[in-house]
Amino acid sequence: MPQITVDHSADLDGRLDRTGLAGAVHQACVDLVAARIPACKTRFRRAEETIVGDGAEEAALVHIEIALLAGRTEEAKTALTEAVLALLPGHIKAAEGVHLSVEVRDLEPAYRSARG
Repeated sequence: MPQITVDHSADLDGRLDRTGLAGAVHQACVDLVAARIPACKTRFRRAEETIVGDGAEEAALVHIEIALLAGRTEEAKTALTEAVLALLPGHIKAAEGVHLSVEVRDLEPAYRSARG
């Protein structure tokens, strides 16, 4: 916990600073929702095709989902959402025009984690 997923358009492969972005999101989780760095896990998923609106124009996008153990206030989750959205453009080369979104949600009560 937190489980962080970054979905991004394929055309951002060379423009997305994955390591820097993951580190910044991990630190935001520590600062705003009392996570611990060793507990933060981020995976990146490349979307081969993304369509925004009617699809008439090519559009790049990044969507970050942060799943947390339950118990954080709505205010804390909103603060994390806003902080991650604000730091995201700094980790994308030529970020102008890229559609950005962030969602913070609670993990399901049945969530379990183990290290093999």
